[in-house]
Amino acid sequence: MEKKQKFNVYLQVYKMQIIRSLTYKFDVYGNIIMQSIIMLASAFFWKALYGGNDSVSGVSVDNMLVYTVVSSMISVVLTTNVERRVTGSVSKGTIAIDMMRPVDIYKVFLAENLAGGTALVFQNLIPIFIIGSVLIKFPKPASAVAFVLFLVSLFLAFWINWFLALTFSMLAFKVINMDSLIQVKKHLIRLLSGSIIPIWFFPASLRAVLECLPFVYLYQFPLNLYIGKYDTHTLIKGFIVQAVWIVIFVAVFCIMKKRIEKKIMIQGG
Repeated sequence: MEKKQKFNVYLQVYKMQIIRSLTYKFDVYGNIIMQSIIMLASAFFWKALYGGNDSVSGVSVDNMLVYTVVSSMISVVLTTNVERRVTGSVSKGTIAIDMMRPVDIYKVFLAENLAGGTALVFQNLIPIFIIGSVLIKFPKPASAVAFVLFLVSLFLAFWINWFLALTFSMLAFKVINMDSLIQVKKHLIRLLSGSIIPIWFFPASLRAVLECLPFVYLYQFPLNLYIGKYDTHTLIKGFIVQAVWIVIFVAVFCIMKKRIEKKIMIQGG
């Protein structure tokens, strides 16, 4: 199949997935309510923790409130369902057929993810932005430059998250039930990424370890850029580490994919 034809297939998948995503209104309302409750609870927690102090760890309470709102918005952007798609294909026994199709099944999953993300921008991200702006604080970036740097970092964070999820989904070929592992991974990322509690509140030794792992660069690093908590050294280091983790996950996925495909073709699925 020619590249143009393959692209048209992925584009069609993207369009169809958007249509499907827009049909589940009840799930959308439920997600908005749940995320809003978590966001509001976090904001009240930080207000109480600051207790009238102007600044903690070099961050003002206003910046912390902006951090909370934007963190909730990032969680929408980083939503992915690839683990469940791969698990479903494996459990149904259709993975061998999927791999033999003229289009790359993993690119199909990516197209679905991008479509789902596009729908979520209108379904979840915008409502969360409005609720956070009205009830907590308008999430104004530190500067125009900070906002641009944030967008670049968030773009890289998306690919770290995507390839991390894709690599993690390869466990479906070894594990019968992935549901519990997916939940553990989800909560571990939220805890270690600075999404809920910024890592600058962690002990220095633990913070040094976390800064070497990919999780911090999904939430903490982009959020630091957004509120202007960075210098030239941390900026350059952060972008380099993000790029390195993308390369690592792509390489690991390619190795695992090659081994799994070889095993499937030999055993017949």
